[in-house]
Amino acid sequence: MSIIPLIYAHRGASSTETEHTKVAYQTAINQGADGFECDVRLTKDQKIICYHDANTKRVHDIDLKISSTTFEELNSKISVLPLADLLDFAISNKKNLAIETKHPNRFGSLIERKVNQLLIQRSGDIKRSGIEINLMSFSWFATNRNMKTQFSSVYLVKNLRQLRLLTAGTVGISIDIVRKNPTLILKLHSNGKRVFVWTVNEIADYELCRELNVSAIITDNPARARSALR
Repeated sequence: MSIIPLIYAHRGASSTETEHTKVAYQTAINQGADGFECDVRLTKDQKIICYHDANTKRVHDIDLKISSTTFEELNSKISVLPLADLLDFAISNKKNLAIETKHPNRFGSLIERKVNQLLIQRSGDIKRSGIEINLMSFSWFATNRNMKTQFSSVYLVKNLRQLRLLTAGTVGISIDIVRKNPTLILKLHSNGKRVFVWTVNEIADYELCRELNVSAIITDNPARARSALR
């Protein structure tokens, strides 16, 4: 019997809205998402913001390096979303949150420490809301740091060789790997691992993930995913 995977909005409903904006996450709620996915970086003054790239060129066509620019300067030129604000939005709307810390970065492990400090400060609210917090990274070292927190740790992998280093309870795998190696998911389940799959945007892939009983899919289009997974 298959289960319906949880639907996480990839940087919000990023197929129709600018990624990592409040509008993108509100749209994700409107489209039926179960949770939010975000990437986080530290500004020059060590504020945690939701941003994927190391600079602002691709998304905003302004060439600013996140780690070399203060939050105030960034916010005066583009609209940036602090992780604290997204966390509050997730708690208020009872939406799970998957937070990916980006590496390499100039601050190293400080990004994990800062994120964990914020989550600990809001741990009571998180518990009362009933949401799940997932801390994700492609870095094995960051993943192991995350495993020392009270929150779920997700090891993101780009290739099968990385699975030899899997110690976290949840693994995040690309849909390309899943398509080519569907039996891998069964093996991971037999070893007691949960599986998150990214970035899932096609009808056939939604259905494949449901058949394989993955725990969650990360998608740019929560509405399409919800329609396919009803």
